[in-house]
Amino acid sequence: MSVIVVGAGPTGLVLACELHRRGVPCRLLERTPHLPAGSRGKGIQPRTQEILDDLGVIEAVRAAGADYPTLRIHQPDGGVHDTRMDEVHPATSDAPYPNIWMLPQWKLGEILAQRLRELGGDIQFDADVLQIHQDDAGVRVEVATNGVVEEYAADYLVGADGGRSLVRKALGVDFLGETIESVRMLIADVRVDGLSRDFWHIWPEGQGVRLALCPLPGTDQFQLTAPLAADGDPAPIEDLLVDGKLLDVGWTSIYRANVRMVDRYRVGRVFLAGDAAHVHSPAGGQGLNTGIQDAYNLGWKLASVVLGGAGDLLDSYQDERLPVAAGVLGISTALLNKATAGDATAHRRDDPDLKQLGVGYRDSRLSIDERTNPSGVRAGDRAPDGPCPDTGRIFDALRGPQWTLLAAGASVTVPGVTTVAIDPATYGAERPTLYLVRPDGYVGLVTEMIDASRVTSYLRTYS
Repeated sequence: MSVIVVGAGPTGLVLACELHRRGVPCRLLERTPHLPAGSRGKGIQPRTQEILDDLGVIEAVRAAGADYPTLRIHQPDGGVHDTRMDEVHPATSDAPYPNIWMLPQWKLGEILAQRLRELGGDIQFDADVLQIHQDDAGVRVEVATNGVVEEYAADYLVGADGGRSLVRKALGVDFLGETIESVRMLIADVRVDGLSRDFWHIWPEGQGVRLALCPLPGTDQFQLTAPLAADGDPAPIEDLLVDGKLLDVGWTSIYRANVRMVDRYRVGRVFLAGDAAHVHSPAGGQGLNTGIQDAYNLGWKLASVVLGGAGDLLDSYQDERLPVAAGVLGISTALLNKATAGDATAHRRDDPDLKQLGVGYRDSRLSIDERTNPSGVRAGDRAPDGPCPDTGRIFDALRGPQWTLLAAGASVTVPGVTTVAIDPATYGAERPTLYLVRPDGYVGLVTEMIDASRVTSYLRTYS
């Protein structure tokens, strides 16, 4: 096996899919006997939906989920007030998925696991990582599976095993930040009779929230959230309900506000991704999405190096993703602070940064914009969707594990590179321009030199 991935949450599953579809087999280890249960992170941001489109699962994700419902605030006098976290936005030419999409995390896990199997991979359950050893030749991992200890070897290992990551601890990487003990919450998946599933029901208490019940699409369950005292045990869920009759309690968890991240994503041949590298407040729906995008960034780079590409390509993973995690940590913490302060606008999620469509890597070593006065889409930016005469849509041309050359008002043929024509106005080009798009959908090279040798030179260095 070339790569070992520890943790079969969404981050690990996306990474395994990325490797398998590039012909790099990996061993995906999960310490539990089955995929993680529970609704957990249920919001899929627009940029993540684009990734799931590229992976070939967006139809299943859309079929199983739904738009976020209207919030129904139940007033103490028995009245209700309806509001929204954000307005429903229409799709645009450059962003086909403009709204956050709700899908229980366990269902997303099932969809990704099925895609992994279609690509020839699978999950090894009940697999506890005991020790990790690495040297210049590779990584060796001792794993206990149902009591049987085996040693596996690989070129690289990725820890995607959550906030309590055994891989991170084995590496000795500090998890910097704090646990805010004053912020604790009961979370549970419950069935409630007599409560409309058209609304996300909230019962306020003082400046905060006593209870919230959000209908989970594709199920007959609600996700229940209720604040807890810093040192108190949760009350019986039955005592929390205001309207309706409790029928069943499924997955439950006690959430503590952890705001932490690592200061390095790599130690030798071992990498960290997702919650193993950063944990956030759930406010704003950023954690799951940031983890998936870690995997999407790392997957093609690992595959390229394993298959003989430039080894220093892997250094760009930390350079690109660590600043993103720091920014996301700031956004989600600010939203948490608004909620704990009782801000009247704390429920709003209309900040465009939450959609993560603006995340980019302009400062990356991989981002080279050779224009004297860059305009429109620049190197390091997400490659937007738009019309494409050759394929219908730009995203149709980008879909898949390959590099793609978008020729704006230019004609060029680069051996081994898919090239499609686009209108210069689509990306704001003022003259004939080439946009070389990375396998993860970000623009690597922008040049007005309409010459195949410039593209091949870039690819020799960065692929």
